[in-house]
Amino acid sequence: MDGVHDVGGTDGLGPVGYRPEEPVFADAWERSVFAMSFPAMAAGINLDAFRHGIEKMHPVDYLSSPYYEHWLYSMEKGLVEAGLLTEEELRARTRQFLDDPSTPLPERSDPAALEQLLGFLRSGAPAGREIDASPAFAPGERVLVRNLHPKGHTRLAGYLRGKRGVIVAAHGAFVFPDTHAHGLGEQPQHVYTVRFDSTEVWGPDADPGTVNHFDMWEPYLVAVDPEGAGDRAALDH
Repeated sequence: MDGVHDVGGTDGLGPVGYRPEEPVFADAWERSVFAMSFPAMAAGINLDAFRHGIEKMHPVDYLSSPYYEHWLYSMEKGLVEAGLLTEEELRARTRQFLDDPSTPLPERSDPAALEQLLGFLRSGAPAGREIDASPAFAPGERVLVRNLHPKGHTRLAGYLRGKRGVIVAAHGAFVFPDTHAHGLGEQPQHVYTVRFDSTEVWGPDADPGTVNHFDMWEPYLVAVDPEGAGDRAALDH
């Protein structure tokens, strides 16, 4: 999705702060949000819809709030949209804890659900799929990234649109986030690792000895015409 949520290659945001001793969770509530996100996804919010839910935040709220608040926002909105919670229930529970912060948290004992959750944490949720279609590209082939600007969710980074690269690996087919996030089905597509020269991405002042590797779904790519004709016409289609 275009906007403040896609900050890759954007200038003016300053360096990324990093401390080796930085804790995994800055506060206890972040740990709780992380734990709640997995049952929420199991209840019907797929990962791509969860990511798109974060992109629905107002840009000011997104840029001025911590990471796990983004998760909480998407989780709440997703569960409401799925009909598992209501806005009034969320407001009532918030009022309850604001009025009495010592109110005990609800508890639930469900060994089967716990084992299912632990299994998910151990093995993840693989997104690889078998499809009949053969890959359109092979390692060594030159490709051009489409100049697409979808209104919804996409994993196509803005700073690579319109850039030329080379396929270095083909990984098989995976769930296509651009449809999965919007309830349009998995529609798995082939995924490739594409290598981009730094000067192609960042311009002539970039370090010529640096390259960028990016994993891309097949619909993001078109083959480069050896003669250079027709490339630009294919970008927006």
